Amino acid sequence: MLATYAPALIFIAIGATIGIVFGILNKVLGPPPRANNHKSDPYESGMPSEIKQGFRFGISFYMIAILFLLFDIEVLFLYPIAVELRAFGTFALFETVTFIGLLFVGFGYVWRRGALTWK
Repeated sequence: MLATYAPALIFIAIGATIGIVFGILNKVLGPPPRANNHKSDPYESGMPSEIKQGFRFGISFYMIAILFLLFDIEVLFLYPIAVELRAFGTFALFETVTFIGLLFVGFGYVWRRGALTWK
Protein backbone atom coordinates (compact mmCIF):
# COMPACT_ATOMS: atom_id res chain seq x y z
CA MET A 1 0.00 0.00 0.00
CA LEU A 2 2.84 2.39 0.77
CA ALA A 3 4.23 1.79 -2.72
CA THR A 4 1.18 3.46 -4.25
CA TYR A 5 1.82 6.63 -2.20
CA ALA A 6 5.59 6.62 -2.76
CA PRO A 7 5.63 8.97 -5.79
CA ALA A 8 3.42 11.51 -4.02
CA LEU A 9 5.48 11.33 -0.82
CA ILE A 10 8.72 11.72 -2.78
CA PHE A 11 7.27 14.71 -4.64
CA ILE A 12 6.20 16.35 -1.37
CA ALA A 13 9.61 15.67 0.21
CA ILE A 14 11.46 17.16 -2.76
CA GLY A 15 9.22 20.24 -2.75
CA ALA A 16 9.64 20.77 0.99
CA THR A 17 13.41 20.30 0.74
CA ILE A 18 13.72 22.84 -2.08
CA GLY A 19 11.58 25.33 -0.15
CA ILE A 20 13.63 24.95 3.02
CA VAL A 21 16.95 25.17 1.15
CA PHE A 22 15.90 28.36 -0.67
CA GLY A 23 14.65 29.87 2.59
CA ILE A 24 17.96 29.17 4.30
CA LEU A 25 19.95 30.47 1.32
CA ASN A 26 17.90 33.66 1.38
CA LYS A 27 18.68 34.21 5.07
CA VAL A 28 22.38 33.45 4.63
CA LEU A 29 23.17 35.10 1.29
CA GLY A 30 20.52 37.81 1.06
CA PRO A 31 20.80 41.35 2.34
CA PRO A 32 19.45 42.07 5.80
CA PRO A 33 15.93 43.53 5.83
CA ARG A 34 15.77 47.30 6.25
CA ALA A 35 12.65 48.81 7.74
CA ASN A 36 11.44 52.23 6.63
CA ASN A 37 8.17 54.16 6.55
CA HIS A 38 7.40 53.32 2.94
CA LYS A 39 7.49 49.58 3.59
CA SER A 40 5.11 49.83 6.51
CA ASP A 41 2.48 51.84 4.58
CA PRO A 42 -0.56 49.91 3.34
CA TYR A 43 -0.51 49.52 -0.44
CA GLU A 44 -3.03 47.88 -2.71
CA SER A 45 -3.66 47.75 -6.46
CA GLY A 46 -0.89 50.20 -7.26
CA MET A 47 -2.35 53.01 -5.18
CA PRO A 48 -1.52 54.04 -1.62
CA SER A 49 -4.39 53.30 0.71
CA GLU A 50 -6.41 56.21 2.05
CA ILE A 51 -8.43 53.98 4.35
CA LYS A 52 -7.85 54.21 8.07
CA GLN A 53 -6.66 51.10 9.80
CA GLY A 54 -9.87 50.74 11.80
CA PHE A 55 -12.11 50.78 8.69
CA ARG A 56 -14.58 47.89 8.51
CA PHE A 57 -16.50 46.62 5.51
CA GLY A 58 -20.24 46.21 5.84
CA ILE A 59 -21.85 42.79 5.92
CA SER A 60 -23.46 43.40 2.52
CA PHE A 61 -20.01 43.35 0.90
CA TYR A 62 -19.31 39.89 2.30
CA MET A 63 -22.81 38.62 1.47
CA ILE A 64 -22.50 39.62 -2.17
CA ALA A 65 -18.98 38.18 -2.38
CA ILE A 66 -20.05 34.83 -0.93
CA LEU A 67 -23.14 34.68 -3.13
CA PHE A 68 -20.98 35.42 -6.17
CA LEU A 69 -18.64 32.58 -5.26
CA LEU A 70 -21.54 30.24 -4.59
CA PHE A 71 -23.26 30.81 -7.92
CA ASP A 72 -19.98 31.02 -9.81
CA ILE A 73 -18.79 27.64 -8.54
CA GLU A 74 -22.18 26.03 -9.17
CA VAL A 75 -22.11 27.21 -12.76
CA LEU A 76 -18.63 25.70 -13.02
CA PHE A 77 -20.24 22.29 -12.53
CA LEU A 78 -22.09 22.79 -15.82
CA TYR A 79 -18.89 22.78 -17.89
CA PRO A 80 -18.27 18.99 -17.91
CA ILE A 81 -21.90 18.39 -18.87
CA ALA A 82 -21.66 20.92 -21.69
CA VAL A 83 -18.53 19.28 -23.07
CA GLU A 84 -19.82 15.70 -22.97
CA LEU A 85 -23.60 16.08 -23.12
CA ARG A 86 -24.03 13.60 -25.99
CA ALA A 87 -22.03 10.96 -24.15
CA PHE A 88 -24.16 11.34 -21.02
CA GLY A 89 -27.48 11.16 -22.84
CA THR A 90 -30.91 12.59 -22.15
CA PHE A 91 -30.82 11.76 -18.44
CA ALA A 92 -27.94 14.22 -17.98
CA LEU A 93 -29.88 16.82 -19.97
CA PHE A 94 -32.88 16.54 -17.63
CA GLU A 95 -30.63 16.61 -14.58
CA THR A 96 -28.86 19.70 -15.92
CA VAL A 97 -32.15 21.47 -16.56
CA THR A 98 -33.22 20.58 -13.00
CA PHE A 99 -29.91 21.91 -11.66
CA ILE A 100 -30.30 25.19 -13.56
CA GLY A 101 -33.88 25.46 -12.34
CA LEU A 102 -32.74 25.06 -8.74
CA LEU A 103 -30.07 27.70 -9.33
CA PHE A 104 -32.76 30.12 -10.50
CA VAL A 105 -34.95 29.28 -7.52
CA GLY A 106 -32.01 29.97 -5.18
CA PHE A 107 -31.19 33.18 -7.01
CA GLY A 108 -34.81 34.31 -6.79
CA TYR A 109 -34.87 33.53 -3.06
CA VAL A 110 -31.70 35.53 -2.45
CA TRP A 111 -33.03 38.38 -4.54
CA ARG A 112 -36.40 38.47 -2.76
CA ARG A 113 -34.69 38.40 0.64
CA GLY A 114 -32.74 41.54 -0.35
CA ALA A 115 -29.29 40.03 -0.08
CA LEU A 116 -28.26 41.57 -3.41
CA THR A 117 -29.12 45.17 -2.47
CA TRP A 118 -26.13 47.25 -1.59
CA LYS A 119 -26.68 49.07 1.72
